[in-house]
Amino acid sequence: MSIRVLLADDEQLVRTGLRMILDAEEDIEIVGEACDGEEAVEFADRHRVDVVLMDIRMPRLDGVKATRRLLAAARHPPLRVIVLTTYDLDEYVYGALRAGASGFLLKDASPEQLVMAIRVAAAGEALLAPRVTRRLIEKFARVAPRESEQSRLAQLSPRERHVLSLVARGLTNAEIAADLVLSEATVKTHVSNLLGKLGLRDRTQAVVLAYESGLVEPGATGPEPHTPA
Repeated sequence: MSIRVLLADDEQLVRTGLRMILDAEEDIEIVGEACDGEEAVEFADRHRVDVVLMDIRMPRLDGVKATRRLLAAARHPPLRVIVLTTYDLDEYVYGALRAGASGFLLKDASPEQLVMAIRVAAAGEALLAPRVTRRLIEKFARVAPRESEQSRLAQLSPRERHVLSLVARGLTNAEIAADLVLSEATVKTHVSNLLGKLGLRDRTQAVVLAYESGLVEPGATGPEPHTPA
């Protein structure tokens, strides 16, 4: 089945450029365009959409508020949002990640990066590979409220807290498995369990929570010492 994509950007030239790139992919179908967040929400409410490419700064309803509204509704299959931005360190992008966006792309990303991002998001994964994502979260998490987020971590086992801290540092499941001397399947189970306990959509939201709760301090690098299972 094709990945059904909605383009949401207030610039016609941007939407046209995105369409030209994506129309060449056999597994991606552009099902609609929106010139602001309000149109994006209305379209997604009427049609099945798998991935929304969402501009941040748009008239009527900006990308952050539109993302929050889109992801607040229960949808099957679940809808994913990829934020499009001109700047890599932008409080609006951080707001969209907090609202549940799967990640973000700079508008000067290559066609290959764009196509890969859509496929990754459609598969339910988070776009955490670029180091800039972690840098952005670190910057804005410094001033984020923490008490309510700290209490949520009490639901996790010591092992799950440790896995969460490693996810927040950008490690892949394979890298976490090597660090903890576990199988990759076991790590995947830990990640799935902690997302479920915390009511999180994906790894992006997990990273935001890890920083906002203080589990991982901005600027911290490398894995923590081993903790018992």
